[in-house]
Amino acid sequence: MKKVKVLVIRFSSIGDIVLTTPLVRCLKKIPDKEVEIHYVTKKKFQVVLKNNPNIDKIHVLDDSLKTLCKKLKKENYDYIIDLHKNIRSAIVKMSLRKKAYSFPKINLQKWLMVNFKKDMLPKVHIVDRYIYTGIELGIKNDNLGLEYYLSPEVKNIDVSKFAGFFNSGYISFVIGGMHFTKKMPNEKIASVCNKLNYPVILLGGKDDFENGEEIRNKCSSNVYNACGKYNLDESAYLAFNSKVVITHDTGLMHISASFYKPIVSVWGNTIPEFGMYPYMPGYDELSLIEEVKNLKCRPCSKIGHKKCPKKHFKCMKEINEEKIISFCKSFM
Repeated sequence: MKKVKVLVIRFSSIGDIVLTTPLVRCLKKIPDKEVEIHYVTKKKFQVVLKNNPNIDKIHVLDDSLKTLCKKLKKENYDYIIDLHKNIRSAIVKMSLRKKAYSFPKINLQKWLMVNFKKDMLPKVHIVDRYIYTGIELGIKNDNLGLEYYLSPEVKNIDVSKFAGFFNSGYISFVIGGMHFTKKMPNEKIASVCNKLNYPVILLGGKDDFENGEEIRNKCSSNVYNACGKYNLDESAYLAFNSKVVITHDTGLMHISASFYKPIVSVWGNTIPEFGMYPYMPGYDELSLIEEVKNLKCRPCSKIGHKKCPKKHFKCMKEINEEKIISFCKSFM
């Protein structure tokens, strides 16, 4: 059996890295080849991959790209798969001088959609665009979805403060997001929580704690603010144990999709047509994409804004709460 050594590059971020896991798994299963997979990412994101059994070695970009390249040269790879396709990944490829494959970015198509509302976007999920990079190596999509592996010790977290939630079943609400225009207003999140009549755990990072407190104070006693109290793995564990996950376009959305949890994904200024909606092949019934369609200003960015450029924020304020509640209750 021929041995092949492959370097996969994706520096950031949580969700984008989780979306590369089908490619990694399919590389490992190439027929008639023994594939050794190394993965390079930023130091703070290695936690996303550290328990993945398909990855033989993780290399981290800390401060010096030059130092990283020196280390990678010693590995003598057969192939490089660049799933980031930026200046840094280009430097790595030039330094190693090995056969490299890159995924097709759609920046032009996104620009046309954002600025002229001209839809030339490929009707393809980004996972399939990632898979495309390995076709010449003999891989094909196995349609087994995303992967996120919880640490064994994560089950030891203290859940005594909301142990009753586990007994009766709860909903996870991921309230965070990288940009203001990708997040529902606090009062709307609180309104959804109050109408659900089920226990809700708010998930997010330390930056989301104050918003979580504001939401909790607007709600009945069925809401627990876990934002900033748990690390990524622990938050993933809480999502894993929930009945349903309501989420903005975040890394935890993709982690929840890897668990095949019923997901309500809420979209503001960006659109799922960019190709990064919850990826659960064969289980469309587990996903509700909630968005305000037919807004002339949407999408207003391929990433997000600090505030609504039009000052009305209709893309989030007009989200249909009843559809979210109905979907959640159907799984409770």
